[in-house]
Formats: sequence, structure tokens, C-alpha cells
Amino acid sequence: MGQRATTKASIGRFARSGRGRLRGWLRQVGRAHAEEAGDAGLRGGGVVDAGLDHYEWKDEDEYAHVRRLGIITDTEHRAVDAAREETLGMLASRTGVFADADRWATWRWNEAWPTPYLPGSAEAAEGAASTSV
Repeated sequence: MGQRATTKASIGRFARSGRGRLRGWLRQVGRAHAEEAGDAGLRGGGVVDAGLDHYEWKDEDEYAHVRRLGIITDTEHRAVDAAREETLGMLASRTGVFADADRWATWRWNEAWPTPYLPGSAEAAEGAASTSV
């Protein structure tokens, strides 16, 4: 069997559909590369509200269950805990991604921008060609 994948963590902002208004921040912790199908799921994610005054860890019951089953190793669990502590530290000190949270709260999608497409489909290529100058 292959070597166990490393753990990665990220923080992203998410907005309300259509209006682009900041809804909150999502902290995701997972395996950088999945070895088995279905092994790329979220491992210890959390949500911080747009005002930065409330946070909630998601799927705690499921996380505890996969820990009991041994699916999440002790090493991965320590990485999840470290990512949570890092998030709470940045939140408390308003550093990292949270340092500019007020500026991100005012960011909006420009309706004049073309719809983004992932490469690979003929339809996407035609759409990109028709919007190019």
C-alpha cells in the first residue's frame, strides 16, 4: 500500500449567491491526496461568520466517529487540532486572512465579468472564444 497522504488546511470566504455579499469564512482540513476513492472528505472543518464574532466546527459527530474507526490517524488528528488552534489564534488577533476581513466584506462580483469555465469541454472553449477580444 502507498504512503499515507499529508494533511492540508485552507481558509476561504463564501458569499450569498447572486448578490456576492460576504456570508462567512470556511476552514477546511483534509488529506492533500486521497489514496482510496472517497477518502478526500472534509476532516475537521469550521465556519466563521462574516462579522468574525462567532465560529462553529462542522460535522463534529462524524469526525468523532471516523476517529473511533481509526480512519483518521493520531498524526492527522494532531494536524486538525493545530489547524483549529491556528484559526482561533488568527481570529482572536485579526491576523492572516482575517486581517483584511473588512475589505473582503465589501468585495462584489462584477456582473460584467464573463462566467468562468473549467477547461476541457467544447462548450466552455466556445464560450471563452466568444468572450475574448
